[in-house]
Amino acid sequence: MSIPVIIMGAKGRMGSTLVNLATDSDQFSVRGVVERAEYSSGLELLGCPVAYDLQDLLPSCKGATVIDFTAPEVSLSTARKAARTGNPVVIGTTGLSADQLAELETLARETPIFWSPNMSIGVNALVRVLPMLERILGEAYDMEITEIHHHHKKDAPSGTAVKLAQVLAQSRGWKMEDVGNYGRQGIVGARPHEELGVHALRGGDVVGDHTVYFFGPGERIEVTHRAHSRENFARGALRAAAWLSGQKAGQLYSMGQLLGA
Repeated sequence: MSIPVIIMGAKGRMGSTLVNLATDSDQFSVRGVVERAEYSSGLELLGCPVAYDLQDLLPSCKGATVIDFTAPEVSLSTARKAARTGNPVVIGTTGLSADQLAELETLARETPIFWSPNMSIGVNALVRVLPMLERILGEAYDMEITEIHHHHKKDAPSGTAVKLAQVLAQSRGWKMEDVGNYGRQGIVGARPHEELGVHALRGGDVVGDHTVYFFGPGERIEVTHRAHSRENFARGALRAAAWLSGQKAGQLYSMGQLLGA
């Protein structure tokens, strides 16, 4: 039996990729799509209901998993509406504030919710491997992160860069609010030992590059992940949707649980 899904922002960069992959797959059935009226032209060709507001779809799509890669406030609204009907939700939106994540955790007690700032399996493998590398190298190695994205991206640094920085800081016993440096300008003095730089570059149509640097005595180690297309993230989100369909409400799920961490 195919897994029913609803795609938010179906004409957007990620939304259209999700629609194409889900439509071409025997594992999923697109039960409905949501898009703003001014962008919805052509969606009727999909052969499924098209709505301007998610709450107009949910009553007729019981059990369908909603997939949302839109914007922080929209994604939070999606979660609120889905929680009222018990529909599972997969969210890949970045830039959520601490308060918004806290509300997601609360809503996850009412309906299964999965959130990840990066749906790439490769990136999430890095999340697990980098602390091991940090411990092997030790504190003699300074750590910095750069990330590159297309010029349409609205948040900086990326949610992925923030996550990578957090796991490295935690591995070293630091707090990012104490050691994070998000850009240098002017006469800033020598780099403190307890510092972790995170730097954002924007331009062109770059899907997403992340590099973690370990600067040591006499050598440098660079660990880079490059996303070649948005299908990478869309496939991860669909994999999350398939997994979430078998989960119960009670906690905010992440890639850690999906990958068996």
